[in-house]
Amino acid sequence: MTTDNQPSDTYSATLARSAAIEEELKVTPEKFRVLTGDRPTGALHIGHLFGSLNNRVRLQNLNVPIFIVIADYQVLTDRDTFKDIAQNIRELTLDYLAAGLDPEKCVIFPHSHVPELNQLLLPFLTLVSMAELDRNPTIKEEIQAAGLKQINAGMYTYPVHQAADILFCKANLVPVGKDQIPHLEMSRLISRRFNKRFAKKKRVFPEPHPLLSEAPVILGLDGGQKMSKSRNNAVMLGATADETANLIKKAKTDSERQITYDPDNRPEVANLLLVTSLCTGRDPASIAEDIGDGGAGQLKKTVTEALNEYLKDLRARRAELAKDEGLVHRVLADGVEKARTVAIETLDEVRQVMNMTF
Repeated sequence: MTTDNQPSDTYSATLARSAAIEEELKVTPEKFRVLTGDRPTGALHIGHLFGSLNNRVRLQNLNVPIFIVIADYQVLTDRDTFKDIAQNIRELTLDYLAAGLDPEKCVIFPHSHVPELNQLLLPFLTLVSMAELDRNPTIKEEIQAAGLKQINAGMYTYPVHQAADILFCKANLVPVGKDQIPHLEMSRLISRRFNKRFAKKKRVFPEPHPLLSEAPVILGLDGGQKMSKSRNNAVMLGATADETANLIKKAKTDSERQITYDPDNRPEVANLLLVTSLCTGRDPASIAEDIGDGGAGQLKKTVTEALNEYLKDLRARRAELAKDEGLVHRVLADGVEKARTVAIETLDEVRQVMNMTF
């Protein structure tokens, strides 16, 4: 049994619950509502594709209701620049559509255009303490990664804003990696506290469950860090075949000629084998055996060919979609309208239970 302040799940329990949900999704997808999304800090890369986009398309095709938030306000929490946000939103949306997300089946929207969602931030902030915000390990890691000397309040309250993103549509399922569980735990905490304080007769918010992804982490081409556009170590989805080949040529490997799949001792080589495996469906160790003593040159040739073949159709779709200059506006305007309809209903319910109607 947990108290109001304690995490509601151990990691092992979360893993077990996530596995059980996967089985339920196959039978009763309508029981769930998913919220997921990205910050518009740039176009997406293959790490996003294998780590989250393919999973979103899978859930969409299972007929699970899915909301995809473009968290544009949250770009301001750790970046001085805002001039590229509109262009980044366009690139992000094109990547979504090219990857197979269908705006007829999912709701894609930037949260800055849904004022009712953001208004939930105010009552939610009254439900958490400064000490609880201070303890969030994910925020500490993001502050360190961004190299921030001064922490603005937006960064500090990031998990509460994320709770508003999740709970405005009453999402009960959020695909996350292990490192994002503390963020989701804050949303669960806020849901419990809101219902306990304001909605004792009828629960307003569900407690969203994490759907843990088995997607592997794709290292950057420089080896030791997670793939990231800001670190210039990524293969972007919109890159050309030649650009991809040039990037892979520069990828870090090691001095051993015999290619083996050894993630612990040869992470850079293993990473390239993993990418090839994800593109081809073959076991990475088997791919390594085929390359044998072909060395880094043959490895890079193999991964380049596999990646370009895998991305060929996606890139063709993206190029075709980009020709329609009004497409992104139409998709997002429709998404905002749908999201606002839901958010208005939720905010009205929140006002009623908080006795703020007149």
